[in-house]
Amino acid sequence: MSEVNRLWLIRHAPVAGSQGVIHCNDAPADTGDAAAFAALRAKLPAEAAHFASPCRRTLETAAALGLRPKPEPNFSEQDFGEWTGRRHDDLARELGATYHEFWRAPANGRPPGGESFADQVVRVRDGFSMLPPGDVVLVVHSGTVRAALAIALEMAPEQALRCVIDPLSLTRIDRLAGGWRVICVNT
Repeated sequence: MSEVNRLWLIRHAPVAGSQGVIHCNDAPADTGDAAAFAALRAKLPAEAAHFASPCRRTLETAAALGLRPKPEPNFSEQDFGEWTGRRHDDLARELGATYHEFWRAPANGRPPGGESFADQVVRVRDGFSMLPPGDVVLVVHSGTVRAALAIALEMAPEQALRCVIDPLSLTRIDRLAGGWRVICVNT
């Protein structure tokens, strides 16, 4: 990624179905808000490369935007391992202090069989290194956008986790010869 990149990061549409769950890769997106999709589509560059996490909700969001992205595993959400597909309430009840301790310092903690948010930041950085120059639209997850902000702003992972990234929001960062520039977050 030695040339200029303009990265248009879109968080996927809301997950259709149960709330309070650590969603698995095949959780579907709610793509029923035509007005929101039209408004977001109007903000995107006409000529751009398209990439997405290979998860169902990101690919469905991309399709609803009229995009045909290349799936890229480096842009997947944080892997919560054995906790994936489980309800937060159930995990808190079953695991007690262990579960609560993870959320006191989630940036470096790893759920059983999963990865830390710090690991995700490294993975996203690796994904960025493979992107073509110019405009690139990425349909990804809130954790992926937070990881991108950590990279662009040279923030510690703990700080990046403080950012709220709404469904169907746009975050734009540019990589220039001298480093990164944040254009907008969560618009």
